[in-house]
Amino acid sequence: MIACDFHVHTDYSDGKHTIDEVAAAAYARGMTAIGFSDHGYAACDADCCMPRERIAAYRRDCERLKREYAGRMDVYCGIEQDFCSEEPADGYDYVIGSVHYLHVGGEYLNVDWKRETMDRAAFLLGGDMLSVAEEYYRMIAQVVERTRCQLIGHFDLVTKLNERERLFDVNHPRYVAAWQKAADALLKTGVPFEINTGAVARGYRTESYPALPIRRYLRDRGARFVLSSDSHAKETLLFGFEQEERLCGQEGFVLAAQDWMKKN
Repeated sequence: MIACDFHVHTDYSDGKHTIDEVAAAAYARGMTAIGFSDHGYAACDADCCMPRERIAAYRRDCERLKREYAGRMDVYCGIEQDFCSEEPADGYDYVIGSVHYLHVGGEYLNVDWKRETMDRAAFLLGGDMLSVAEEYYRMIAQVVERTRCQLIGHFDLVTKLNERERLFDVNHPRYVAAWQKAADALLKTGVPFEINTGAVARGYRTESYPALPIRRYLRDRGARFVLSSDSHAKETLLFGFEQEERLCGQEGFVLAAQDWMKKN
């Protein structure tokens, strides 16, 4: 089983445990590498991101843990950079580029947290939930250019609250056209996509991001994938990796794993 995980949160942002607790849990599980990727500062995301005043300490702790685990487990200092962030993401070992908010009508509205904010976005866009999905994919199509990331985070995050298609039909031609257009744009960058098990671990979804039809579309066009847990607690490191690896083997998805990080 892959024993490295590069999308991991601590209590520096919206995770449950300290960075030391998470590192110790990773080592105890026999992980060969861990990449911390707390949310970079974004003014629109004060509840979940790292405050500006904690960023320097986060970097210091990552560097300290690199030294402490040298020769036993590789430690990387990454950042999850939101599309809406105005802060630089320079100097990290890698950047995960994500879209969590739509900026519509002068408001920043989260698409993976509350149904109410998605309803508000639909209202401001003058449409339905498919309008929200279309705007989301318009933004994520630009996430590599915007964040200069080395990994595309949870490509279809807009479906987090859509289990059993409570919000919209994922087979609707408008939805399919929106994600395919975004996928085509991002495929040109050569940046890998996450296979992200986080929403399954937290009970929102029964399928990891991206959904299987999207993965197959990406696979057929040469995409690479990095398996990640988007862990917010030490207990969910490597969550679902064994099952996802079996699926990837059956489907022919190319997993970059730790080799991807060593090339960055």
